[in-house]
Amino acid sequence: TPPPEEWPEAALEPFAGVTDDPAAWAKKCIADYGAEMICLQLVSTDPNGLDRSADEATEVVKKVADAIDVPLIVWGTANHDKDVAVFRKVTEVCHGKNLIIGPVEEGDHKQLGAAAIGYQHTVISSTPIDINLAKQLNILLGNLGVPDELIVIDPTVSCIGYGIEYAYSIMERMRMAALTQQDDKLQFPIVGNIAREVWKSREVKISEKEDPKMGDAKKRGILLEAMSAMCLLLAGADVLIMRHPEAIKLIKDMLAELTAA
Repeated sequence: TPPPEEWPEAALEPFAGVTDDPAAWAKKCIADYGAEMICLQLVSTDPNGLDRSADEATEVVKKVADAIDVPLIVWGTANHDKDVAVFRKVTEVCHGKNLIIGPVEEGDHKQLGAAAIGYQHTVISSTPIDINLAKQLNILLGNLGVPDELIVIDPTVSCIGYGIEYAYSIMERMRMAALTQQDDKLQFPIVGNIAREVWKSREVKISEKEDPKMGDAKKRGILLEAMSAMCLLLAGADVLIMRHPEAIKLIKDMLAELTAA
């Protein structure tokens, strides 16, 4: 497995030496950086990219799942045909591991929902920044037979500078509906894949040499990730997929401060 080409240097640096081995990488995140969950993104299965096969992807997922003892999120490509092919195999081979699989969208919810039910995994119910669509997909998954305790909501998130206001306002509305209106179709944990949004943004990739007034690129990326994550946490996110250990530390320190007696 080659290291991710699209990751800026600052994001790769903490994982030097393990980026060619997903299982070792996952173990390092836990042992060195205190990761409470791991998210394995199956970027190389994208038909518009390397188009790796379901068999290859399953082998990697199994290796990572066997190597760690924290929950594992497996994030597909959002290409429905490919995700269905990959997750059918992944869910079967990892039967009973309770993987958290996604994104499960309206277009593939029947196939992915059925695979999750059959092999006992959790689904990430994913919709594009819309409270009504989120609720509707949760209802569809429930009708299919996915139990409430195996549903997590992905409302779709963005980072600061890329419409984060839309993302957090939808999350706030979900939380208020769940709390004040007792809307049981929105009373699920919320997950935000903020790492992907931050580290693909133009601003984290501009070097100080290219634009001196932007300041240190590494510090900029870390702060953008931490600040974006904090906005989403305050809006009600339960699980954040983050990338840079220093950004994660900033968030953990802030949480410790906010929850100190």
